[in-house]
Amino acid sequence: MAPTEYVKRLVDGLDPDRPVLIAGPTASGKSALALAIAEAQGGTVVNADAIQVYDDWRVLTARPSRADESRAPHALYGHVPGDVPYSVGDWLRALPPLLDGGRVIVVGGTGLYFRALTEGLAEIAETPPAIRAEAEARLARDGLAALAGALDEVTRAGIDLHNPRRVMRAWEVLHATGRGLAEWQADTPPPLLPLAHAQPLLVEAPPDWLNARIAGRFRTMVETGALDEALANRPGWSPARPSAKAIGAAELMAYLDGAVTLEQAVERGTILTRQFAKRQRTWFRARMGDWSKVDARAL
Repeated sequence: MAPTEYVKRLVDGLDPDRPVLIAGPTASGKSALALAIAEAQGGTVVNADAIQVYDDWRVLTARPSRADESRAPHALYGHVPGDVPYSVGDWLRALPPLLDGGRVIVVGGTGLYFRALTEGLAEIAETPPAIRAEAEARLARDGLAALAGALDEVTRAGIDLHNPRRVMRAWEVLHATGRGLAEWQADTPPPLLPLAHAQPLLVEAPPDWLNARIAGRFRTMVETGALDEALANRPGWSPARPSAKAIGAAELMAYLDGAVTLEQAVERGTILTRQFAKRQRTWFRARMGDWSKVDARAL
């Protein structure tokens, strides 16, 4: 599909020698924008989506097609086996050769990846499974407020105390290392790509428009290969598998097991995708206010 006049004007306004960052909610058209920029100006399209790194779900995770990958260089897509954990630190460590090798166009919906790239990432060791299990048990037994109350004062003042995952992570870091999360963050090394050195674009989409697009896209995914992927992944399937976080994967497995109809699986996958997009939009609004805005409807 040829770029729209809106995209052509947007591309013309970019410096072809500087990196581009493109963030946005799922199904907003950001990957197509990245490809248009790469074809018009050159550069490698670099994945910044935590699920698209896995090799076992191309269609279901909306990874670029093989045809799209043939039109411009792509990197960090589908390069990790589905049973191997992959962190933001792993992603960040894979970037230096790409940043040194020429212009990059980093695109995705994982806000933490962009934050680590442009602000730096504290080198905190992985939490031992026993401590993670203890955090989960304490959360279930004592509640979120009690877990937050056990944090050091500086960390407690700097995180979202209503977010269980953030509170658990802070508690785990404190008990695994003896240092508060805030102290670790204060020692964060310089970012690989400061925001001022890049051209950051945030694709914005009205909820109603995006929800309709999500519904159509999820159904199309199922009809054009996602169900085949589920069949291929069925041997050895486990909800604990890192790539099992792909939205809709568990629902398609439930269909294969006869627990739900295909229509129910599609409906549930669509709902989960809409909920995910809403969380993405909330995150982006809170942390990317200074990024240049792009209208998804015009792409």
